[in-house]
Amino acid sequence: MPESFTRWDAVDQLRCNADARYYLEAAAEEDPGDGSLIRAALSDIARAHNMSRLALDAGISRKGLYKALSESGNPSFSTVMRIARALGMRLRISA
Repeated sequence: MPESFTRWDAVDQLRCNADARYYLEAAAEEDPGDGSLIRAALSDIARAHNMSRLALDAGISRKGLYKALSESGNPSFSTVMRIARALGMRLRISA
């Protein structure tokens, strides 16, 4: 009998705000310096939460949020900060 696999999606694992925070922290740590992993993690977190509600809370259109967090998206720093705040997160920098 052939094995069957289901597609793994990080969204299924992001059940609470702590999960989202740890996921984003790991993405920031592993990011190659271009923000691609941070953008991808924010996209997953946004999908795990309510994308429409997050867009409203961040003061961004739903379409704009999808575009900024898409694979080809390149969100500005202010957009990333607005999304983080809407998720109840803060950016910290440490040595």
